[in-house]
Amino acid sequence: MNKVTRSLRLDGQRKEFRAALLAWFAQFQRDLPWRRSRDPYRIWISEIMLQQTRVAAVIPYYEKFLERFPSVQALAAALEHEVLRSWSGLGYYSRARNLQQAAKLIMAKHGGEFPRTRAEVLELAGIGEYTAAAILSIAFGETLAVLDGNVARVLARLDGLRGDLHGPGRWRDLQNRADELLDSDAAGDWNQAMMELGATLCTPRAPQCLLCPVQQFCEARRLGLADKIPEKRKKRADVMIQLAAAVLVDNKGQSLLLAPPARSIGKKTDDHVPSLVAKLWHFPTVSTTGNAEAALRQFLVQEFALQSSSSLAFDALKTVRHTVTYRKIEVAPFLIRMKALPRISRAKTMVLDRILAEPISNLTRKVARAAIEQLGSEKIDWRG
Repeated sequence: MNKVTRSLRLDGQRKEFRAALLAWFAQFQRDLPWRRSRDPYRIWISEIMLQQTRVAAVIPYYEKFLERFPSVQALAAALEHEVLRSWSGLGYYSRARNLQQAAKLIMAKHGGEFPRTRAEVLELAGIGEYTAAAILSIAFGETLAVLDGNVARVLARLDGLRGDLHGPGRWRDLQNRADELLDSDAAGDWNQAMMELGATLCTPRAPQCLLCPVQQFCEARRLGLADKIPEKRKKRADVMIQLAAAVLVDNKGQSLLLAPPARSIGKKTDDHVPSLVAKLWHFPTVSTTGNAEAALRQFLVQEFALQSSSSLAFDALKTVRHTVTYRKIEVAPFLIRMKALPRISRAKTMVLDRILAEPISNLTRKVARAAIEQLGSEKIDWRG
């Protein structure tokens, strides 16, 4: 154990450390909309939206979502389609579904009041240890220390911890350290201050040590290792995925979307397509490893019970590229004009331009834009 780490285990040094960090946070914290309230509902919405999503991207969605669903009662009573529409474009749509599922449980079990105990909060869909600690500490002052990527990085540099932070027992040790440093008199502000430090100064690359309010306590800075701690996790190898998508358009400019994919009994479901379209309405899409047009023709014949696809003209649109974590996706979209769109139970039709306002994945959105761009350049008069 080094001298600096040992000093922070003494009451006097911990008080000095806490005072410096809280004073910095009070003066320099970012003005974020969810920090203007202690309403657990608003804090909960922000914490879920901020999962795997940048703050700048979250702010406009957060404000619009609360305009549409200002309370847990409004969220619980809404149609899922409405919730997904308000979430459309933010990604990771399971978060929106979990929010509504949790809202319904809060209404049924807690009379519409956000639960106050850690055990009860952890029963809510989509909430784990970090989110529970964040909500309860910020909204109610509960003495629970948060541990996310930002906080873990701060702690690792503070104590000069080397190696993989996700190694056996490491995350538990970091949680214990976070608990030890927590200011029990200001738990909510303390947790936000630790996260703010990691997000704005103690960043993954090029940490701004000279501006850090607690630099004198940092072992990584003393050793000149701030930019090397924590150790970078081994990057998962990229997986390349090829898809083909059909944008069917009739002579009125209507297009067709398929219902969210479901794993039907007795029917093999494409391994990639359901997760990549985020279980939302989507264009007919199929995985392919060879000739994209041939694979898509075969898929359409099977999906729409066509005798043949030979009469359909496939106009290739520009290739769509999309990345989801380690998956590199390349979509070959085709514009297919038809006199009348197929009629099947798990599909709906709408004017192509309107699709962009629907709750669709960003992948489907890119395909729609490619088709709209092509049709716009052709200046087709659909009234004929």
